[in-house]
Amino acid sequence: MEEKEAPDVMGPPSTVAGTASLTPVSYLVLGLVARHGTATPYDLKSFAAQSVGNFWSFPHAQLYKEPPRLAEAGLLAEEREEFGRRRRIFRITDAGRAALAEWLAGGETALGELRAPGLLKLAFAELGRPADAAALARGQAAAHRTRLATYEAFAALPADAMPWSLRRALELGLGYERLQVDFWETLVRDLAAGRIPPSPSTGPAPPAA
Repeated sequence: MEEKEAPDVMGPPSTVAGTASLTPVSYLVLGLVARHGTATPYDLKSFAAQSVGNFWSFPHAQLYKEPPRLAEAGLLAEEREEFGRRRRIFRITDAGRAALAEWLAGGETALGELRAPGLLKLAFAELGRPADAAALARGQAAAHRTRLATYEAFAALPADAMPWSLRRALELGLGYERLQVDFWETLVRDLAAGRIPPSPSTGPAPPAA
């Protein structure tokens, strides 16, 4: 839903029991482990890709670094397989559940940043060639149709395939992508029909297509 690759920042990190600074990815890890019972870092990567990774962008390497840090803080407990690949398996502790509950109870009024390269180009499109604006609109429409199809596939899963809270987040994603598709497809049609009004001239005209 959000179109950005942003650092893991959402206001100042919170501190639990004066020992661990928690970031959004910290809570993402705690939430995924609490939801699934136990998880390896690889499991977390898969869980995120199938859920919150569709609207919260972050470096996946953090899913390998964050669980051991949370374990050191007492928010996760770690076990290691005795044989085979000796995977590190994490489960949430009572302290971790308390930290997660406190975060969930805190509400949220901040709006996320939106960094959409397509919208940035559109904001200056009158300075370029109409053909380039049309190509931009077609490309954006296609990209959002692809994302919409992904969300629709998730929405078609059985009701018990995901918790109600994640399904509600998915509903917002569906509406967002449908709006994006409609916006860019309308722009394609308007450009093709010449329905875009001329802009005030502020410099030399762009070269003809």
